[in-house]
Amino acid sequence: MVRRALVGVRAMSQAPIRYLPDPHHVARQALDELGIRGQALEVAIHAKAEDTTRAAGALQGAAAVIVLGGDGTNRAFAKGWLDAPLISLSTGTNNAFPVMREATTAGAAAGILANGRVPLEQVAAQAKVIHVEIDGEAPDLALIDAVFTADRFVGARALDDPARLISAMLTQADPAGVGMTSVAGFVYPLKAHEDRALTLRFSDKSPHTVTAALAPGRFEHIGVAAAELVPLGVADEVVGPGVLAFDGERERVLQSGQSATLRVLGNGPWVVDVGKVLATVAGCEQLISRDCRATLGGSDGN
Repeated sequence: MVRRALVGVRAMSQAPIRYLPDPHHVARQALDELGIRGQALEVAIHAKAEDTTRAAGALQGAAAVIVLGGDGTNRAFAKGWLDAPLISLSTGTNNAFPVMREATTAGAAAGILANGRVPLEQVAAQAKVIHVEIDGEAPDLALIDAVFTADRFVGARALDDPARLISAMLTQADPAGVGMTSVAGFVYPLKAHEDRALTLRFSDKSPHTVTAALAPGRFEHIGVAAAELVPLGVADEVVGPGVLAFDGERERVLQSGQSATLRVLGNGPWVVDVGKVLATVAGCEQLISRDCRATLGGSDGN
């Protein structure tokens, strides 16, 4: 996928390429095999999510960024550069935020953006983000869902016990997804572009249950006591003890009496629509304009 993305970039642009070095040298080998020059980011590498966050900070100002991963990887990137121009390709466990897209054309779209041939605002939409303010601690964020559970410590990061779910806030809900977005999608489907959020309250004693894919290869029966659509910016408070999970992974422990405030805002990454980028260039005003014909190689339109 990295090689194909690089082929697409170079087909459309000679702009400089920077990349996050990885322990297996995937990006470096792909560049070498294709004979393409690239610059490794000078960031500390520890094979952890924080590597991606540091890389995001180092990439600020780039015309386009291709991220390969799932919801967690994209969340880690957003923590380093919140409103980045992202082309997110699904390669993770939970993939509600990234999309399934051929890497070759994704790379081509990145190259077009790097050349400045298409304004970003014309082909991208700014994603919603759950902003989390935690009493006495550093803030956090989630791109798809923030879930509060009755756990007392992080332990295994994946959410695995429906009986311990307390509440959730989501930016989107899709019954065909995997994870909390699937659970919420059976309650009320919510699109990424809608200017509202969804909150859920769980109870294993509720007569209302949904059967959803809480994880890949795993369906669960989950009791939902209440659901509410709320406008952007409306706060939802949770109070410990408990654990907050972001985009499918338990991350932050709330001590007894410690509170956290969650709210969804529309100030997240600029999610690039690859098809729209390519269609904008390919359409080129349907070969009507003189500039378009000249770009294609001849003023006579041939």
